[in-house]
Amino acid sequence: MSILVTGSLAYDHIMDFHGYYKDHILPEKVHILNVSFLVQGLRKQRGGTATNIAYSLNLLQEKTAIMGTVGHDFADYRAWLEEQGIDTHAIKVIPDEFTASCFIMTDLSGNQITGFYPGAMSHAHQLKLSDFQLSDVKLAIVAPNDPLAMVEHIRECRKTGVPYIFDPGQQALNLSAEQLMEGFNGAKTVIGNDYELGMIENKTGYSPEKLLEVAEMVVITKGEQGSTIITQQGTVEIPTAPAQQVVDPTGAGDAYRAGIIKGLLYGYSPETMGRIAALSATYCVENYGTQNHKYTASEFCTRYAEAFGENIEALFPALEGQATNLVIN
Repeated sequence: MSILVTGSLAYDHIMDFHGYYKDHILPEKVHILNVSFLVQGLRKQRGGTATNIAYSLNLLQEKTAIMGTVGHDFADYRAWLEEQGIDTHAIKVIPDEFTASCFIMTDLSGNQITGFYPGAMSHAHQLKLSDFQLSDVKLAIVAPNDPLAMVEHIRECRKTGVPYIFDPGQQALNLSAEQLMEGFNGAKTVIGNDYELGMIENKTGYSPEKLLEVAEMVVITKGEQGSTIITQQGTVEIPTAPAQQVVDPTGAGDAYRAGIIKGLLYGYSPETMGRIAALSATYCVENYGTQNHKYTASEFCTRYAEAFGENIEALFPALEGQATNLVIN
């Protein structure tokens, strides 16, 4: 494999609220907040940051291994991942635990309220890269997971010389300023949405621009407003790729990250890797759940050309079945 994905492995319980949260919350009464939402849809889906990212990387025809901890209820999920061709040998079962579960409720504006039960994920810090045959890893992503595990995985990547992407995500709230800075220092890329990076700036004093002092690239996702990629060479604004329909935003950020990883592996420009990431995310939002979107190599390339006016077949040798050399360093 060439990519190691660490992060949560979870079941998602996705609910649709056909209204707007803002209409049900009184700002002057938030100190006694007590609200209930009648939802119109409920689906149980495969989810988790690690598995979501790995799934979209698999669609982009990149070999991926997942490292994480799961509960005794994970057997069917593992079998499905293996059917997709995703390496699961570094996924460890914690017999007395349930797999982590996420409960996500989305309103008509795409705003989300999430509850997360960590379950077996709380044991992820027990895993070490050295426990598994992962010697051919070219790039790793440390995605939201048990906070202690994230810190340990960063240290191991640094110790073994594996380039890594640091994606603190929702765990930015639970990681200390010192732990965040440990992740930023030497990262190939730091990625987060604008809200998360705002929290990080408040906690560490490091703005996205200042993070370039310790990391090579910073990626800011902004939902419907697209994304921003900042490097030493400048700032690039990336538009969203047009969607045929917007069904569910859940998991779009993870699909986006798969595109960024693809771009880093093959040395694409920030603009091109951002556009690849944007299209990967768009495929996700057109379906319910985080691992229900599908496309072929030719479909992806055709739609990319339609959206951005650029032919990327030459930039996707792996998608076209041609030999290619990884250029990441």
